[in-house]
Amino acid sequence: MRHIRKNTITAYLFLLPWLIGFFGLVLGPMVSSLYLSFTEYDLLTAPEWVGLQNFIEMFQDSNFWQSVRVTLGFVLIGVPGQLFFALFIALLLNKGLKGIGLYRTVYYIPSLLGGSVAIALLWKNIFGFEGIVNDFLAILGIEGRSWVSHPDYALYTLIILAVWQFGASMVIFLAGLKQIPGELYDASAVDGAGKFSQFKSITIPMLTPVILFNLVIELIKALQVFTPAYIVSEGTGGPSGSTLFYTLLLYQKGFSYFEMGYASAMAWILVLVLATLTALIFFSSKYWVHYENGGS
Repeated sequence: MRHIRKNTITAYLFLLPWLIGFFGLVLGPMVSSLYLSFTEYDLLTAPEWVGLQNFIEMFQDSNFWQSVRVTLGFVLIGVPGQLFFALFIALLLNKGLKGIGLYRTVYYIPSLLGGSVAIALLWKNIFGFEGIVNDFLAILGIEGRSWVSHPDYALYTLIILAVWQFGASMVIFLAGLKQIPGELYDASAVDGAGKFSQFKSITIPMLTPVILFNLVIELIKALQVFTPAYIVSEGTGGPSGSTLFYTLLLYQKGFSYFEMGYASAMAWILVLVLATLTALIFFSSKYWVHYENGGS
């Protein structure tokens, strides 16, 4: 018993740095923000308990609903678009091309740079009035505009940025493709199946676990997007609220208007939405995700 107790103490000593980080930097702030969501707090004075007032004001706030619409549009277009291009490029790279390592690196680089201020600034310049997009359109005789400053197009420039950063999903799709037994394609070819039939009946079903993983990860990332919207709109969410993402409004409420209680309430709504959507996806997976052992 003394030996077991000694080993247990040793194990907890090794775990101590992680435990301090978890309770001090993760669990502690989460509990604090939950409490603050029921208070009026301006960072300067003591929190004042207001109950559900922050949540009531939130659901009556037109800016809140605008941020929900913008974020929802970004998710519904950006996530499927990114997964489509990631799978498309992964299929091309799975052909055993010469110099395949170089191609993988080139396609993966945007994901490594994704979310950085530098890339957001670059994107703002590319789609600005004097950017290369307008230079290309000028060659075609089309009059350009500042796409990031136009309320009808600003959001789509950020969606294009998100789709462009498909490298991480592509690498995971490529790993999934490598795990599909070649015998399945050989047997189907003998039965007369064409490339499209093989893709529909073999590739997609065998990739559904990978699709599930990428879908959950990219959905969570998309709902938390912040840096590109902040840089492109210079923190305003403009033009006309077209890039007022949920996290950007949360930031404004907390650190521009010092409504930290309201911001905490928004943060917990986001947590609940993420948890609910993730749970629904996993619940639905038993109907469309197939595993190699025949389970679902």
